[in-house]
Amino acid sequence: MDDKFEQEPHAKFAKKQRKKGKTMDSTQLFLALKNAGVKADADGPLWWPNAGTFEVVVGAVLIQNTNWKNADKALNNLKNANLMSVEDIVKKPAAELALLIKPSGFYNTKAKRLKTLCDAIFKKFGDFENFKENVSREWLLGVKGIGAETCDAVLCYACGRDVMVVDSYALRILSFLGYEFESYDEAQEWLGAVDSEQICKAYGRELEMNEIYAKFHGKIVEFCKAHFNGKRLDDAGEEILKSIK
Repeated sequence: MDDKFEQEPHAKFAKKQRKKGKTMDSTQLFLALKNAGVKADADGPLWWPNAGTFEVVVGAVLIQNTNWKNADKALNNLKNANLMSVEDIVKKPAAELALLIKPSGFYNTKAKRLKTLCDAIFKKFGDFENFKENVSREWLLGVKGIGAETCDAVLCYACGRDVMVVDSYALRILSFLGYEFESYDEAQEWLGAVDSEQICKAYGRELEMNEIYAKFHGKIVEFCKAHFNGKRLDDAGEEILKSIK
């Protein structure tokens, strides 16, 4: 799991630009990554470790502005301290929580964000299972410290919702292909418009939209980690993307 994925500061969105000539869609991008052998399900069909559990909620906060190796160290510290439930984190003082998650960086800020989120979940929903079933995107975005990317990671991977996560890796690929977007929501709409029938046909079985989005996001991240060095795309990565450019 070391360095599996990394969340970077959000790239700025620019005015939407359409490519001239040949156009493409998100289904073509998904299939190009799949056909190139980009793996995104080594740890299960939903890519994110321990999908469907409260651990994803914690991880989505810890991964902000760091890599998975560091976030995972912080997660393990919390597990070893038996702090892997909404109730346990609510009871833990922020200062003590910060020391445990220090490996993830920005630990004081993240401790406050995690406490704020868990306090809000406890007051509104009581426990994680009720939160998982009933939380809305609007409510989650209203919690201080929870932006669109973190929110959608929680909805997709913890709550099993049909939500496509957009991150800086996705924006790198889209920029290379000649697409830029005015907002997170516009990029999400473009990426989320995958043709589920074509994707299921490529896999030879029925897939729920949640699994399709999870696989798509995972493949985007794994592709970028393998082929981008900063903003520079290597030759192998270029060949994959040029096939649909």
